[in-house]
Amino acid sequence: MNFLITGAAGFLGSALANQLAREGHQVRGLDDLSAGDPKALYEDVHFTRGDVNDRPKLWTLLQEVDCVYHLAARVSVSESLLYPREYNAVNVSGTVSMMEAMRDVGVNRVVLISSGAVYGDQPVQPLQEDAAPFPHSPYAVSKLAAEYYVRTIGALWGIETVSLRVFNAYGPAQHLPASHPPVIPNFLRQAVRGGSLVISGDGKQTRDFVYVDDVVRAMVAAATAPDIDGMVINVGSGHETSVREVVEKILQLSQSAAEVIYSPRNDMGVSRMCADLVLAGEKLGYVPRTTLEDGLRKVLREDPRIKNEMEKNKA
Repeated sequence: MNFLITGAAGFLGSALANQLAREGHQVRGLDDLSAGDPKALYEDVHFTRGDVNDRPKLWTLLQEVDCVYHLAARVSVSESLLYPREYNAVNVSGTVSMMEAMRDVGVNRVVLISSGAVYGDQPVQPLQEDAAPFPHSPYAVSKLAAEYYVRTIGALWGIETVSLRVFNAYGPAQHLPASHPPVIPNFLRQAVRGGSLVISGDGKQTRDFVYVDDVVRAMVAAATAPDIDGMVINVGSGHETSVREVVEKILQLSQSAAEVIYSPRNDMGVSRMCADLVLAGEKLGYVPRTTLEDGLRKVLREDPRIKNEMEKNKA
């Protein structure tokens, strides 16, 4: 098949592009490189630097494409609080531009990578796809709006659509911004370098941490799965883990004596998150294979930044 992946140089985008290339598909990638790294992509991936709002460029890249994976987005909840307009421009307007270009060229299917953040705080766990969304941040609002646009424009113009609500994905070489980095790679790096692990709140807030390889398998399946048009499907591990438990596992696996500090700041987001995976199993044949402990071991073994820190400590 011929694929176009937007956000192809990002953490999930590059993992997906490389897997599709390994399977022998023709893969085109688009990324503005605001956060991605094209060096993460295999040579077989035909990469173009560009903006997802550039319609003429999209028309060119979409020629003879069977399915689009739309991952291009700004993804920091904390950053979105400060820059909601920018998040709307990329995550919402960029999605509309992509759907319009797909309509113009005649592409048949799109897989939108959304987020479990759209649920917000919910009274019942695990989170089922029919729960009423209650987004807490401009980022979550933008992903929910993107879902509605994808489904609505798809229905109007005969484009098959599916939105995958990915929960807290992690894995080797995950992007680590200086401000508000993702929990797992940040804690692992701090643990191996002997720094401090700062937990917001009491650490009892829970998340559904899902390993990147599992997410990629769900994304690959979504390109060809039958009878999923217009659907929203969760992609997670199906396990609820507190931030405090994550820290304990990281310290144990890394054999670190790093200090753990609890910050009283109330910026820990929703209190609980866990994905219900019944629909993913039924429609995508999805069953997560990597436990949190195994996933943390893989990151410790394979992430080049963490390996460098460990080598420094040995020296």
